[in-house]
Amino acid sequence: MGEQQGPSATDDIKGLDEDMHDEVLTLESQDKMRIQVERNVAMMSELVKTVLESDKDQTVIPLPNVKGAILDKVVKYLRYHVGNPSKEIEKPLKSAIMREVVDDPWDAEYVDIPQDVLFELILAANYMDIKPLLDLTCAKVASMLKGKSPEEIRKQFNIVNDFTPEEEEAVRNENKWAEES
Repeated sequence: MGEQQGPSATDDIKGLDEDMHDEVLTLESQDKMRIQVERNVAMMSELVKTVLESDKDQTVIPLPNVKGAILDKVVKYLRYHVGNPSKEIEKPLKSAIMREVVDDPWDAEYVDIPQDVLFELILAANYMDIKPLLDLTCAKVASMLKGKSPEEIRKQFNIVNDFTPEEEEAVRNENKWAEES
């Protein structure tokens, strides 16, 4: 008598927003690093949201394709943007300078990282299905390419040129239209 019952099994996960705003989940990386994160922050990942929709009682979410150090960076991004959604990045990029590409200086600073870390962040954002983070990290790569010659791009990304001079000329002629726009 007088006992209150908890939520029923038929409660919709969308109702969790207010009730479980402060509930903490654990994200577990490929290398078994565990990061505690608020449920509303974790649900910015479509992958995590899907896992929770299929099993809303799950509190440890394994992320076997994401290294711990990268997951830590992803969580920092999510925590910053949970109440501060990022604005869509205008395409094509208007500049090769990220501070001119994004509205929030924090985002420009966030992607001012070594190239290998940037590529791992892209993979994590794609795997975890976090579109704003994927857009930001891909925009950073695009900014690294903007205005550079093929030779400069090869050097930047350590790409070996396996074209003969004749093949290279043929490709340049085929794609001349792209340089004119």
